[in-house]
Amino acid sequence: MMIKNVSRQSLLRRLAQLFNRSFAHHRQSRWRSSLILAILLIAWSALLGVGLAQATEPRSTGIMAEPDQRILLAQATGSSAVGTVDVVPPAQQLGQDLYLENCASCHIGLPPQIFPTDTWRNLLQDDSHYGVQINPFRPPTLLVVWNYIRTFSRPVLLNEQAPYRIEDSRYFKALHPRVEFRDRVQIDSCAQCHPSAQQFNFRQLTPEWENAP
Repeated sequence: MMIKNVSRQSLLRRLAQLFNRSFAHHRQSRWRSSLILAILLIAWSALLGVGLAQATEPRSTGIMAEPDQRILLAQATGSSAVGTVDVVPPAQQLGQDLYLENCASCHIGLPPQIFPTDTWRNLLQDDSHYGVQINPFRPPTLLVVWNYIRTFSRPVLLNEQAPYRIEDSRYFKALHPRVEFRDRVQIDSCAQCHPSAQQFNFRQLTPEWENAP
């Protein structure tokens, strides 16, 4: 009977040791799995943050570029649109075409550079267009046009109110450093100084402005 008790106790101790080892191994494996999962989550969050930053940061950098640089860029990208404020690469051509098809059918198409991105965001979705009821852009056209607009426009400054009149836009004024605007600017008046404005060419000027100091 004593031998049986000893054997039973030894067996119980052996089972306890095996259980402890198994539990420790399981806990260590679970800890490793949690650590790996945490590392993967941190890496994914970092990549997602970089992607969002690149997607939301202003991407237009060519408003003040020299004309010869624009022409070189047009030649390099295969674009022939050197009459616009900035060269439009082929990837953005569809967005420009859809924008002009929908907006330039009623008035002269305005370059995205004259208004802040915030102004365009509201204009593209508003069915009351300066007092006129229109059909606003709908997906997927809205997304394509918006990608073009935000690429060639810049956001407002901190605490700056988004302008809705051309003459109130500092970007419009920056593009016309030699012009004084005393009255409200009418879109149709653009052709007085830009004879090819109807063709979305704003780099060609009338002779008086071509030779202006």
